[in-house]
Amino acid sequence: MKLILKILLTAIAVVVIANFLPGVLIASYTSAIFVAIVLGLLRVTVKPLLIFFTLPATIVTLGLFLLVINAVIIMLADYFVDGFSVSGFWVALLFSLLLSLFQSFLYSFLNGKKQK
Repeated sequence: MKLILKILLTAIAVVVIANFLPGVLIASYTSAIFVAIVLGLLRVTVKPLLIFFTLPATIVTLGLFLLVINAVIIMLADYFVDGFSVSGFWVALLFSLLLSLFQSFLYSFLNGKKQK
């Protein structure tokens, strides 16, 4: 149940960011859900491989290269989902930063207060 909520919250974040960030287009709410699913799958499968193969660059840049990897993941989602479009690398980088902020804010509501 928590996974479905995370997908829906990510889809909401994608729609909100696409509405005010120029260069990001989302065709429908269904496309936003597909973007959320594809982003989740890419983060689980492709991102660890990219991190492994670019480990020297990540170490030299003190981890800032991970931002580039996140932008590449967004651009891959653009390639795989038809109703989602990102106009370039810098827009994808800004989109990934905003999406991370929105997700951390929205996911904090899922955790709530833990009872002892």
